[in-house]
Amino acid sequence: MLRLRAQMIQQIRQFFLKKAVLEVETPLLSHAVGTDPQLAFFTTRYCATPIEQTLFLQTSPEFAMKRLLAAGSGSIFQICKAFRNGESGRFHNPEFTLLEWYRVGFNLPALMDEVAELINQLAVQCHQVLAATQRSSYSSVFKQYTGLDALRFDYDAYCRYALGQQCSEALTLCGEDHVLWLDFIFSHYIQPHLGENHLCMIYDYPACQSSLARIKPNNPLLAERVELFINGVELGNGYYELIDSKEQDKRFNDEIALRYQQKLPESIKDQRLIDALNAGLPECSGIAIGLDRLLMVLSDSRSIDDVLSFPTHRA
Repeated sequence: MLRLRAQMIQQIRQFFLKKAVLEVETPLLSHAVGTDPQLAFFTTRYCATPIEQTLFLQTSPEFAMKRLLAAGSGSIFQICKAFRNGESGRFHNPEFTLLEWYRVGFNLPALMDEVAELINQLAVQCHQVLAATQRSSYSSVFKQYTGLDALRFDYDAYCRYALGQQCSEALTLCGEDHVLWLDFIFSHYIQPHLGENHLCMIYDYPACQSSLARIKPNNPLLAERVELFINGVELGNGYYELIDSKEQDKRFNDEIALRYQQKLPESIKDQRLIDALNAGLPECSGIAIGLDRLLMVLSDSRSIDDVLSFPTHRA
């Protein structure tokens, strides 16, 4: 497994070298962190004189990489460690390896083409033969597996579906929150069917799940976001990147307010990213892929622990 991991990383570097995509490094420790209420982060105390500071272990190198893009780096990629608190299990380790890259001038379909090219090359290296890559819209797979409309929230219909699945606890867990319902239904009743022996790309997410993606100009109900799945395992998340600094600042403030309502740890938004967007982020698309999960899937391993040298419980 050590050799297979080393070969995968070497092949990724060769892939981007041939495409003239620059490898970069960004800090793991930062003064700010993502505001997404679904992500928990690690903090540490920096004991510098005269004042101690709180620093954050990054959940993703995204913000720092976007600052490089705004400074004129051109297309870039990074292989690094990332950290998410409270995540442990068959598919999770709180410290994990992330591949993240940004392609200047790419729209989302162009990025999806490149993702498919890379993952199919890595599959061959792992002696896996994947069937043809499939692309489906979020709305179409949601309708296919549940009969529900993902874009227009019908609380009664969603409740009837959950009760029909003998999952009455969903009514309490999700309440009248459309986003929670989407996450719950998708992860439990749709995701397990995605990417059976092939790479599956789900695109055009509901706008309420836009995260750091742009809203589609011709349809405000949709966000230009894609997620990757093989054999029901989520591998990556990508966007046609938001470049509007005012909209990004608003989303950060909304997420901070939501964290406060949910009594989650306080998050400090990255003002340096807002400043970079003000300076001008180029038109680009980007994606992050968990390499531990990808190696797990392509090596037919049962658990993420099987592909890590030292899982946290053995570190």
